[in-house]
Amino acid sequence: MAGPLPARKTWNSVKFGGGGYVSGLVFHPATANLLYARTDIGGAYRWHQATSSWVAITDGLGFGAADSRFHGVESMAVDPNNDQLVYMGAGMYTTEGNGRLYLSSNRGDQWTYVALPFPLGGNNPGRAIGERLMVDPNKPSTLFYATRTAGLWKSIDSGLTWAQVTSLSSAKLTQDQVNALGINSAMGVETVVYDTGTKGSGTATQTIYAPIAPDYVQTAGLASNLYKSSNGGASWTPVAVPISGYHIPHMVRAADGMFYVVFTKETGPGAGGPARLYKFDGSNWTLLNSNDSAGYGGVSVSGTGGTTRIALGVTNTWGSFSGQQIIRLSDDAGRNWREIAATMPHTPADASFWGWPDDVEINPANRDHILYGHGGGIWETRNASSATPSWIELNDGIEETAVLGLATPPASATYTVINGMGDVGTWVHTNLATKPTLTPATGWSNGFAADMAWSDPQYMATIGVVLGTSTGYGVWSGDGGNTWAQFATYPTGVADNKGGEASIAITARNRAIWAPGNSVPSYTTDNGATWVPTNLPAINTIFPRAYRLVVDRKNPNKVYAYDSGGHWWGTPGKVYVSTNGGHTFTLSQGSVNAGLAPNYFGNTSLAVNPNVEGDIWLADGNAVYHSTDSGATWTRLNAFASIWGDHETWSYPEVQGASIVALGKAEIGATYPAAVYVVGVVNDVWGVYRSNDGGATWTRFNDDAHQYGGIGVMAADQRIHGRIYFSGTGRGLLYATKPM
Repeated sequence: MAGPLPARKTWNSVKFGGGGYVSGLVFHPATANLLYARTDIGGAYRWHQATSSWVAITDGLGFGAADSRFHGVESMAVDPNNDQLVYMGAGMYTTEGNGRLYLSSNRGDQWTYVALPFPLGGNNPGRAIGERLMVDPNKPSTLFYATRTAGLWKSIDSGLTWAQVTSLSSAKLTQDQVNALGINSAMGVETVVYDTGTKGSGTATQTIYAPIAPDYVQTAGLASNLYKSSNGGASWTPVAVPISGYHIPHMVRAADGMFYVVFTKETGPGAGGPARLYKFDGSNWTLLNSNDSAGYGGVSVSGTGGTTRIALGVTNTWGSFSGQQIIRLSDDAGRNWREIAATMPHTPADASFWGWPDDVEINPANRDHILYGHGGGIWETRNASSATPSWIELNDGIEETAVLGLATPPASATYTVINGMGDVGTWVHTNLATKPTLTPATGWSNGFAADMAWSDPQYMATIGVVLGTSTGYGVWSGDGGNTWAQFATYPTGVADNKGGEASIAITARNRAIWAPGNSVPSYTTDNGATWVPTNLPAINTIFPRAYRLVVDRKNPNKVYAYDSGGHWWGTPGKVYVSTNGGHTFTLSQGSVNAGLAPNYFGNTSLAVNPNVEGDIWLADGNAVYHSTDSGATWTRLNAFASIWGDHETWSYPEVQGASIVALGKAEIGATYPAAVYVVGVVNDVWGVYRSNDGGATWTRFNDDAHQYGGIGVMAADQRIHGRIYFSGTGRGLLYATKPM
């Protein structure tokens, strides 16, 4: 259960643990226990040794609503000479425009950034390839970036300005060439490796290797998948490789100058085979390991010569059983190998630890400490030399689930919040500090939305899609989430619409209205045995689109349906009102008169005051509207307005003026019987705003240190004044409590 009212504002993650793909781990080579983790959609983290947990370092300034795509981290790099300096290349998809380079002089506690002249793909295929960003250990003001679409780039001023290394190639993929490769699939130059055992000499490292993906080899007319420079990048020569046309996701240098190079046919995550591991002395290649049925991901080395330790990730293998390969270890430079993950003890025992070990790292300060990232977080062993190494899930502090829908119950409920997430489905939280156990167990699935009967909150339902079979589902629980069952039948539209634009509303036990995407909502009065279409108009001309449904908590015969118009180029928003439990609806002419902006489903919101009948709040993406007469008339609040930037001529804002509204417990003595929270823009400042007086005045609830890459969904608590639950971009479920 939620705890007592705290004395001051607090910000916390609701415990789930991991939940997403950790695509890279970066140790500082000289400072013990200084380790960074990058994720594909949820920003970056730094290990905190004193608490044995991870600290999110991309929650604050520079990661607001306008910066959500920069929570996709493509690469990180540290300065070996200064353990305070860390760099981060960020950008979610190459199709979204150019990326950014973030720079920090205090280990990621604060960041500045510069715009990069090329796109990045932190959540594109091949996102564990690299690291693409590298700092020259001898002259750390020199950085290289191996890009997906524009070849190799170099900075000589610590990342502030960049120039293409045209001595390798001046080729840049056109959008048509990128499209021909498959959307978001360009790999380009894959990493940069310095051939040096020194640091801080003041003279730039002269010998550099650059592995090249097959797509850029073809585009640029290159002769090999690997190039070498002996003069700091002034000129390059092809290196004959033992196997051509493969990706080189990782290439690492041992202290004796030997390179260990992974070749794999596919890009990943979870690249399929065939795959090979070679060692390379600068002239000769020696095959160390091969696999024709699986791919290779991460590789890391420790030591030198014949006793070099090699840890190798075998990717796209699933399950743990005798003979399975997940993490392979050699203690004799690759002559002999043993498995150290499959069938070994893991804590927790029921968590998966296979599939995508696409980055593996041996701690440079402790060769028995090996970590790897995968699709659900991080695993580590601290006794790798044991015949049976033991592993623990190292996810404390990492919360990378994608929250898609939230629902909070009345104060009398036995649970705190229902949380629908991408990939891991829906969970019911009863204790915010421990991982939840109540779930419909829909497996690899997306949970879109949930609701409960306000007078009987033990009855709840949630909808979503099972991803493995692309099958829509709806499930219900009559005992607060302890047990679940599927609805016996589903309404029209569920089978054909699998996107998250959907909603469900519960009027009473066994009674619900379900709005699948792009479909007319249907209602049931017999717990899903049958469904009857409502009379709401069809919405199938602008995709993706759905009705957003909410029930009047004081009078559940009233149900409100909001059609946001599909997109900014769509039809004006409209609200429909039902007075018979959601069976039939009537258009609110007042909503038409209000001139609601057309907008995408996910940029809009509809909420009711649970304490007053007919009291409705709406955020149309640009502004907030309030109705006190069950939607007959609407008043626009002037506090909120979008930031348009360069988008004004497109009628599409850079930052939405009001995207979410939620109502929670009122402040003691307040003039309005609910606290109103809005995610939006007041006086050109984006944030979460709260009103305790029904919208007459607003104060900012969050601050610059708590921005989380923007907020996608939000709900307010009915027990504790000042508590909200919300999602950051790929940052899982968070909650904040600000009593006053």
